[in-house]
Amino acid sequence: MDATNDIQSQPSSTQHPFVDHVLPIDSLKSLAHPLRVRIYDELSAYGPLTASGLAERLGESSGSTSYHLRQLERAGLVREDTTRGKGRERWWERTPGSIAIPDARSLPAGSAERLAVKLVEDEWYRSRDQNFHEFASEGERVFGDEWLDVAASDTINLRLTPDQLHGLVTDIDVVLKKYIDAYKRTPTPGSRPVQIQINAFPLVRGEPTEDTPKG
Repeated sequence: MDATNDIQSQPSSTQHPFVDHVLPIDSLKSLAHPLRVRIYDELSAYGPLTASGLAERLGESSGSTSYHLRQLERAGLVREDTTRGKGRERWWERTPGSIAIPDARSLPAGSAERLAVKLVEDEWYRSRDQNFHEFASEGERVFGDEWLDVAASDTINLRLTPDQLHGLVTDIDVVLKKYIDAYKRTPTPGSRPVQIQINAFPLVRGEPTEDTPKG
C-alpha cells in the first residue's frame, strides 16, 4: 500500500482530534461509488468477509464485489485478512483506523472532490437509516429481551450555544473512545455487532434565544 494512503498517517479531523483521520483526496475518490461505500460499511459493521459473502449480503455478483474490493485495496481502505481462508479463497477486512471525509466547505463548489464528499455522505446516511429501521422492524424477531431491554433510541432537545454543543460532542467522544479502546480489537465472547448512532446538530428552522427572554 502506498504510504500516502495509510489511514493512520493522515491528519486528524478538527471535529474529532486524534480519533479519526481525514481521507486523502485520492482515497476519497476511490470510495465515492455507492457499492464501494456499502462494501466498506459492511466490513466495518460485520468484520471480515469474502467477495462471495459480500455479494450474497448486498445482492450483487461476486465478480462485481471482487472488482470493487481491489479498488478499495489500492486506496488503502481494505486489506486481505491472511489469517482466514483456504486455497484461493480470499477474506477481506477494513483497514484499521477511524476515518473522516474532508469538509465539503473546504472544496470548490461543483468540483469532483466536493461531489465525492456528497456521494459518500449520502450513502452513509442511507446506511444508518436502513440499519435503524431494520432493528425497529425486525429486532423483536431476531433478539431476546437481554438485547431489547438495553437498546436505546432517545431524542433530547436542548438550547445550546456553539461552545456548549462542542463541549457535549467532546464529552461523548471521551466515553466512546473508552469503549473503542476496550472492545474494538478484543471483543468479548457472546458480543454482537453494535452500531452507535449519535447525531447532534442545530435545527435549521430554529431561532436563537433572545438576550432577554420574553415573559
